[in-house]
Amino acid sequence: MKIHTGLSLKDHQYYKTEHPKKIIVLHHTVSGESVEGDVNWWSSTPERVATAFIIDRETGIYQLFNEKYWANHLGISAQTLKTFGSEVTNKRLNEISIGIEIDSWGGLIQKNGRWFSVTGKEIPLKNVQLYPKGYRGFFGFEKYTPKQIANLHELLLHLSAKWNIALNYHENIFEANAQALKGTWGVWSHVSYRPDKSDCHPQPELIAMLKSLLVKT
Repeated sequence: MKIHTGLSLKDHQYYKTEHPKKIIVLHHTVSGESVEGDVNWWSSTPERVATAFIIDRETGIYQLFNEKYWANHLGISAQTLKTFGSEVTNKRLNEISIGIEIDSWGGLIQKNGRWFSVTGKEIPLKNVQLYPKGYRGFFGFEKYTPKQIANLHELLLHLSAKWNIALNYHENIFEANAQALKGTWGVWSHVSYRPDKSDCHPQPELIAMLKSLLVKT
């Protein structure tokens, strides 16, 4: 597995304090085909919002900082934590988790039978995952590519071995839930922590890969 390290974030864009990792959180970027663009956007803001890894559509895995450190990638409100009965803080959940972004336009807008990103870029129908009943306010999402899912598979295995993180599949990974918000170990998605987010979406190929890692819990 090759990990690109040429697009590192500056030290002031994340927190250079070490914490043991218990959780991996999957995100998608809502952006075009440029990891450099994602890095530049994060670097333009002072909030230290970032993930340790980004998986590009075609060129592979990029590591932006050593995952033993941390950055703000969850953004969980105090009200959400209270609603789900969690006494774990947003800061602590960020400290003990490793964020992975999948480059994707995410939720799409349909106009006259065609699908567009939030910025107006048309997405070919072959690249659109449809949700006839809707998912988090959208009826179509840009698909994660086969290469992205394969690279994510390899990265999850690598991080699991390195940090002793369980890879058991959580059936509630694609909904906000108390397990995730209370700090349960394992692989989760941003939607596991945020009722207002839509990353990641439950693409069948992504689910199949996650289920292949280990047993269901």
